[in-house]
Amino acid sequence: MALRIRSQVDAYKDDSLTPFDSLRHSCTANAALVLNHLRSADAPGPDPSPSRETGRVRAEQGMPLADTLHAYRIGFAFLWSEILAEARTRPEVSDAELVSRSAEIWALFGLYAQTVATAHREATAELTSQRQARRSALAEALFTGVIADRTTLRDAARELGLPERGPYAVAAAVADAPGEEPLAGIESALRQARLPSTWRLLPDQQIGLVALPVPDAEGALLRVLNRARGARVGVSPRFDSLRDAPQALRFARLALAGLRRTGPGVARFDDDPLAMVVAAAPAEAAHLTEVVLRPVLGLPAAERARLLETLEHWFATSGSAREAAGRLFVHPNTVRYRLRRVEELTGRSLSDPRAVAHIGAALLAVRNSGPGESGSGGSGSGGSGRPPGAAG
Repeated sequence: MALRIRSQVDAYKDDSLTPFDSLRHSCTANAALVLNHLRSADAPGPDPSPSRETGRVRAEQGMPLADTLHAYRIGFAFLWSEILAEARTRPEVSDAELVSRSAEIWALFGLYAQTVATAHREATAELTSQRQARRSALAEALFTGVIADRTTLRDAARELGLPERGPYAVAAAVADAPGEEPLAGIESALRQARLPSTWRLLPDQQIGLVALPVPDAEGALLRVLNRARGARVGVSPRFDSLRDAPQALRFARLALAGLRRTGPGVARFDDDPLAMVVAAAPAEAAHLTEVVLRPVLGLPAAERARLLETLEHWFATSGSAREAAGRLFVHPNTVRYRLRRVEELTGRSLSDPRAVAHIGAALLAVRNSGPGESGSGGSGSGGSGRPPGAAG
């Protein structure tokens, strides 16, 4: 029986997957079970435990369920053909009894096949859960720097399906609720783009380590991330060693913190270095805001919002009052008036490059502090040790 299964099912030909002794043991146990049941009309109900064991063992060996069930069909057909051959030598065995027994043996096959399938699925689900837990633990070890030994790093990369050397990048996305994946299906989508990755879901973030092994890999990564509807994602600079994953995660979170508070988006750390510096030092950024923009932030809400919005558009248009006016749907002179108002309130000239740098950095700090918060009241990390806007 074992030889026939091995010759007819390709998956069983690989002795490293299913050793022949394991296959023969399974055949012996299942055949004995069937024959013992058929031996006597007073036999107890069928015992499916060998089939349950077969299903579990084959799942652990990595044998596909379809091939396992195919082997069962071959085994039962072979057993029945042997019974028929023996019956032809026994005149006392009638055709009517063979017909009756054939129905019985195929009913047993149905029972055992169902038992095999159930045990295989249960074991596969358990093994999958264990693998996912291990992958998650290995990813966490990489992100926290717990893995430092070179050999261990190589083993971790191999188990996670990552190349042993970079370049890599880290991405961090905000989760709106615990257990919710802002980048659902991201690993599969990146795999289709030939970008191996591993991801870990935290209560408030989904973080991932992505290999960039092909030309334009970074562009492909950004395109996949941008297709995630409603997601807010920060992406680290490229790096070559898995030892640098903790620092890259920090950079990804800083890029996330530098995103505007409204709406989705993908931000790379290198896109706006000044924003990253401001996000990296929330307490210092809060003090900078207090020193530079305190008179503006102390205005009534409507006027404060107008001046800050005007500054935002003026910086976004490289200091063009005309282009900023077009974005704000006002006359350029209105923009110039508001900018002079900022100069008067802050005592800093927007024609002075140093003053422009101070105001620009303070404006980034105000953006990061969140809606309705002033520079001194909203830039802190709340004792979490992370920059504002960087969940997790």
